[in-house]
Amino acid sequence: MKAMAHAQPSFRPIWAWVAAALAGIVAPAVAMLMLAEVRAPLAPVGGPVLAVGLMGAGMISAAAAGRLWVGVLLALLTAVGLIVLARGLGTPPVHHPLATGLAVLIASFSFGARGKLFARSASEKGWWIALFVVGGEAAIVATALAMPGALPDWLLVLLPAQWASLAIQAALTGADTGAAGSALIALAGTGGVTLLVARLWPRRWPYLLMFSAWLGLSALVAASYP
Repeated sequence: MKAMAHAQPSFRPIWAWVAAALAGIVAPAVAMLMLAEVRAPLAPVGGPVLAVGLMGAGMISAAAAGRLWVGVLLALLTAVGLIVLARGLGTPPVHHPLATGLAVLIASFSFGARGKLFARSASEKGWWIALFVVGGEAAIVATALAMPGALPDWLLVLLPAQWASLAIQAALTGADTGAAGSALIALAGTGGVTLLVARLWPRRWPYLLMFSAWLGLSALVAASYP
């Protein structure tokens, strides 16, 4: 019974991979192409677009496969593809490639960890949970980008997608912000705690640790939020 409780889900529906491709690659790419069509600058939206792409590809694919490394790998490939597309559309070179790579890697790990937890806790339905989480966070990030000030800061600092957006944007543009460092710490911390919860599943007490860490790390980001 113990082995069955900790078995990885083997259900890999084709629609889960389609959803990961649409949310992680197609939607961000279409957004960049639409902005380029109206000659809007892409540099200010690079962080949010990459963050949403990483979240969509990493979280949904990790939930579908039940494997952290699948989510991380696909998120990293998505990041490379989106950066290449952005360069082809005329964006300036990345100011700090190493910092950008580190931010992308940590964000991919954090999103992949959440997907793995969804797979462990909801089995074949885990990718549905991941899809709804991605849709909700992406909508808030897009709203914050399109209408600055429309959403309260206390809401934005609670979202890992916004943490990733801050960290990646700072690395892409060369901005030196304390918020970016705090965001990376928050992403790495929540990713590690989430993996612990997934490993200890079906025990429920680790969820208290995860939510406590999430709130504490959100407070860290809030302390230096721009």
